[in-house]
Amino acid sequence: MKRPEKSLAFTFNGVRIEAIEGQTIAAALLASEINVLRKTRLKNEPRSIFCGIGICWDCVVTVNGVTNQRSCLIEVVEGMVVSS
Repeated sequence: MKRPEKSLAFTFNGVRIEAIEGQTIAAALLASEINVLRKTRLKNEPRSIFCGIGICWDCVVTVNGVTNQRSCLIEVVEGMVVSS
């Protein structure tokens, strides 16, 4: 028997994002059609998810004030605040 999916919400750059329990930040953002997670420091080039397994660091974000968090590895928690 399939367990019902629990819905969660968090904010990304001030925008409310819906997620499913167990979903990573990166997956929830992609599902919400948000493809750019940050921009590079020197050339201001857009970055998104590249490897999806925590090796490349292209998907780093700030989570609840903690910088350099890999969004492809962190599961969404209700009310978390994520920013690029």
